[in-house]
Amino acid sequence: MPSYSRASDLPQVIPVFPLTGALLLPRGALPLNIFEPRYLNMVDDAMAGERIIGMVQPRPGGERARPWLQAVGCAGRITSYAETSDGRYLITLTGIARFRLGDELPVPTPYRQVKAAFAPFEHDLQPAPEDWTFDRDRLLAALKAYLNRRSMDVDWSTAREAPGEALVNSLAMALPFEPPEKQALLQAHDLDDRVKALTALLEIDAAGGGDDDEPPPVQ
Repeated sequence: MPSYSRASDLPQVIPVFPLTGALLLPRGALPLNIFEPRYLNMVDDAMAGERIIGMVQPRPGGERARPWLQAVGCAGRITSYAETSDGRYLITLTGIARFRLGDELPVPTPYRQVKAAFAPFEHDLQPAPEDWTFDRDRLLAALKAYLNRRSMDVDWSTAREAPGEALVNSLAMALPFEPPEKQALLQAHDLDDRVKALTALLEIDAAGGGDDDEPPPVQ
């Protein structure tokens, strides 16, 4: 994947894929199953260019086919691509940086394109320092209660040992939070704020039930 070190390295206009409940974060990987003709067209065009697509959640209002969009999304680059026998595309977007949506352009393409302001989130282009620390024990305790309520589980060995940024972002992206909660995680200013928001969401949920057992032993 190309190295982007400054906001100016990124395109000023990008296609956007509105998808409720989908969260992409910098350096996170989001698999997508593309089947609508307009988004197949979008992927074709992206693959012929810089491979960049902006993920953004809709918000209430607008037309069904063109809902209003949240003010902040995250751009990703297509880092894997496969075509199925029935004409779908299976792609993976790897997050680059968040952006603030500017004007939507009156384009002839069937998909939407917007001006993207990356400058407010230029710090996304730098990964967390290797010595970045957070209260992992508190996060995992809250995660245990959250998962118990849903009869879900994770690889606890991986959760204890994974790099902090990868753990926080993968949990934020993968857990079944409501769309407003996903948007709050996206718009957290930085990784410190994101892990605080993630822990708070898990603890608020755990307050409604769960138990205080220790995470299960590694299988």
